[in-house]
Amino acid sequence: MEQQSPITKHIIMLPFMGQGHLIPFLELAYKILKHNPNFTITIANSPLNINYLSSTVNNHPQIHFQPLYFNSSDHGLPPNSENTDNLPFTQIIKLFHASAALETPFRRFLDDFVFKGNPSVKDTFIISDVFMGWANEVAKCYGIQNYTFSTGGAYGTAAYCSIWMNLPHRDLVNGGTHDEFSVPSFPESCRFSITQLHQFLRAADGTDEWSRFFQVQISLSLCSNGWLCNTVEEIEPLGLEVLRNYVKLPVWCIGPLIPSKMLKKDSGLGSDTGSRIIGQRSGKQPGIQPEECIEWLDSQSTGSVLYISFGSQNTISESQMMELAKGLEESKKPFIWVIRPPVGFDVKGDFRPEWLPTGFKDRIRKQGLVIHNWAPQLEILCHRSTGAFLSHCGWNSVMESLSQGVPIIGWPIAAEQGYNAKMLVGVCVVLARGVHSKITKEEVSKVINVVLDETEGGIGEDMRKKAGKFGELIRASVKDDKGSSYRAMDGFLSTVHS
Repeated sequence: MEQQSPITKHIIMLPFMGQGHLIPFLELAYKILKHNPNFTITIANSPLNINYLSSTVNNHPQIHFQPLYFNSSDHGLPPNSENTDNLPFTQIIKLFHASAALETPFRRFLDDFVFKGNPSVKDTFIISDVFMGWANEVAKCYGIQNYTFSTGGAYGTAAYCSIWMNLPHRDLVNGGTHDEFSVPSFPESCRFSITQLHQFLRAADGTDEWSRFFQVQISLSLCSNGWLCNTVEEIEPLGLEVLRNYVKLPVWCIGPLIPSKMLKKDSGLGSDTGSRIIGQRSGKQPGIQPEECIEWLDSQSTGSVLYISFGSQNTISESQMMELAKGLEESKKPFIWVIRPPVGFDVKGDFRPEWLPTGFKDRIRKQGLVIHNWAPQLEILCHRSTGAFLSHCGWNSVMESLSQGVPIIGWPIAAEQGYNAKMLVGVCVVLARGVHSKITKEEVSKVINVVLDETEGGIGEDMRKKAGKFGELIRASVKDDKGSSYRAMDGFLSTVHS
């Protein structure tokens, strides 16, 4: 009897239109196919985002891309604005609302896909971003299962969803006497601070444009068949417990969604120019050649370098940038700083010398590298010389840093970043919050020296030890057959394959 080939399941992925969402979705696709090759995956999004994603994939036969019609000008956005990158924060909410316009072309795609010779409905399911909750309504119309994917961690996701849905801080904003408040689904002992909230969330009242988007999309995502979370069970036991209690659905921890080469201890990535596997992951043109960056890192001592980056869509104010520069110089520590124009200026525009102290670049020529726009972040974090990461605490950056045992100096700016920093007690010291907090060069220098201090028994050593333990847990989670994330992926795929 002729042996039948295994049934191929088809996954349709629908990420949100942002760098911090697109990359994890693509990494999720790779991870699924590595775990079980009997899947075909189609990633659907706006044309420019599809062009960007496809440019990072080298002819993978099981990953396909589907552009969905989108015209940013129809939504009051600048032409070709299909991604949170390069949009000022005041316009990002327009992109959030505009993302729902993908629903109509997505339905057209499903009409063609499901009813014109592709796999049957029972062999197709959707994985949609938590911010694309409308996909759950679409899935129900076609009789397709839909699973929500949160690209954040469990703790940050639970806090983000619960706070937006309940706005528990409103009493404080309306005249409360202190800045701490409890959050539904979290233990009463785990209180949050008003300083951890972005200004738009602080002002939210349930009728504003931010609330109208997030409350609707989160509510719809809570109606999915289950949630996937980009985290590791062992590093977030409380966060996972709270998230499961909140969503009341199956939650699979399938992180970390970073290149597998980063998870091989002592792989040498970053000091061996023959092992470049991640330089093009972002699909962006770096402001420095990776080889030049690694050569500079090779000349530094182990664990001595501070890496500074605020992610793909964040920047700080002029005054903060000036004090950060002065503090870096005063610290005398080697550094790599990925820098963009400050808040209020075109982030794609030219960088002006007056945003930095006079003569700064000349004086720190031997001490540090100032890189404009983009840097080979994963190579930097993997390098033996990198000792700390001054970060906005976006979850992708957190996982990349902790996977290498690199402690964090936190400067959360938006989204769930403040909650991530709160969760990272022991491996993160918060320097500042947001773009309005005041910092001084003395504070900057002090924190840098504390975290990079190599004194035995000091705070820096303790942070490195704890970050190293996180790295061990992250690496253990992906081990075949026995790692928690491996088992979670196996459980998820078994569920959808049944």
